[in-house]
Amino acid sequence: MVTLDKDLASIQEVRDLLNAAKTAQQTLATMSQEQINKICEAMAQAAYDNREKLAKMANEETGFGIWQDKVVKNSFASKFVWDYIKDMKTVGILKEDNEKKIIDVAVPVGVIAGLIPSTNPTSTVIYKALIALKAGNGIVFSPHPNALNAILETIKIISVAAESAGCPKGAIGCMMKPTMQGTAELMKHQDTSLILATGGSAMVKAAYSSGTPAIGVGPGNGPAYIEKSADIPLAVKRILDSKTFDNGTICASEQSIIAETSNKTAVVAELKRQGAYFLSTEESAKLEKYIMRANGSMNPQIVGKSVQAIAQLTGLTVPASARVLIAEETRVGHKVPYSREKLAPILAFYTVDNWEEACELSMEILYQEGAGHTMMIHSQDDRIIRAFGLKKPVSRVLVNTPGALGGIGATTNMAPALTLGCGAVGGSSTSDNISPENLFNVRRIAYGVRELEELRETPAPYTETASINEDLLVDTLVERILAKLQ
Repeated sequence: MVTLDKDLASIQEVRDLLNAAKTAQQTLATMSQEQINKICEAMAQAAYDNREKLAKMANEETGFGIWQDKVVKNSFASKFVWDYIKDMKTVGILKEDNEKKIIDVAVPVGVIAGLIPSTNPTSTVIYKALIALKAGNGIVFSPHPNALNAILETIKIISVAAESAGCPKGAIGCMMKPTMQGTAELMKHQDTSLILATGGSAMVKAAYSSGTPAIGVGPGNGPAYIEKSADIPLAVKRILDSKTFDNGTICASEQSIIAETSNKTAVVAELKRQGAYFLSTEESAKLEKYIMRANGSMNPQIVGKSVQAIAQLTGLTVPASARVLIAEETRVGHKVPYSREKLAPILAFYTVDNWEEACELSMEILYQEGAGHTMMIHSQDDRIIRAFGLKKPVSRVLVNTPGALGGIGATTNMAPALTLGCGAVGGSSTSDNISPENLFNVRRIAYGVRELEELRETPAPYTETASINEDLLVDTLVERILAKLQ
């Protein structure tokens, strides 16, 4: 008996999954909007009904986050997302413009490759499967190995529900033998039409380098500016609500706080009152060594861990009531860990003299890491808010709201999504919160409205009575005078 090498077995598995998904997708493409909606509603309901079970599985398997918060994520990815997209037209004729004589028709992209991170495994599967099938596509998942069981259980639950509602078998597939070679095959295969990449920078870069159209999400590194007109207690509450939600595993969560000299004392006092622990210089240096690995990537040992777990890992002694760890910082750079993305309850704290300095500092932080993603501002001054919105190199400027929940559209009216485009500045193909509308193409049926003879018509010749631009007249007279002088 011949045993296939692990990598070869993974590659073959991907090919089989893609073949099944392609066949199923061809059936999906013939379905009506009503049939597609019935399938998606069944998936969303099944995921919602199992939100607690899946949250606990993800937490136990990965060790990341807080299971109660993962319940909220699963609820968001199923019920909240479905409520937003259920009336969206994604199949057949989208609209008709009788005046311009153009008809828009939705065309599914085909089979989507869904790359799933370990930080938000079950919720990301639910969300990506929902938006993919809503647009008439099949999807094949590449799961993070550290969350494989939770991901497979999620797919089993939504697949059974989808098929019971009329979905063709194979439309939702998942690698059970995930390897880098298998994932590379999934991304490069001719039957993969689009990649939805959520994860580390290396994986997103690989998606864009695959030769297959991709929607990828780079790292978040959002600063939160507390401007002097802000309601400080409420601003601090929102920041801590966000940074402690699932222990900071959402990439839109705050990574640093910027305060002004005029309100620093009040901001620091409020942070401490609400459970922030400010590290001493020695403690800050001690923790700093654990934030990044030698190769410059985030240390997975701190990702999604509580303050107490991080303290135990690093040898720090912090109060049992501490919710976040804060280090005062003045530097920004690749080798300055506090100025970078930290998917854990750790924040940098910067002080500036005014909003103009805050503007420049936030851009320096973002251009160093997190460009195109998200930043937050807490202010009552619309002039300053608009100035930030016009200048910042991000796709989302969140005003007076928690970053993690505002960025994904839970506490704002943006499209609810767990894949957040970063735009060209962030190396992404779109700046949108990804929805089904990003997962179909539009075929336009356009009727002719002009004949060639009409295009060949030339403007009426100049006459004495025609109106003349005064500048043009002066130029013409000067040219005539110069010609006579020559």
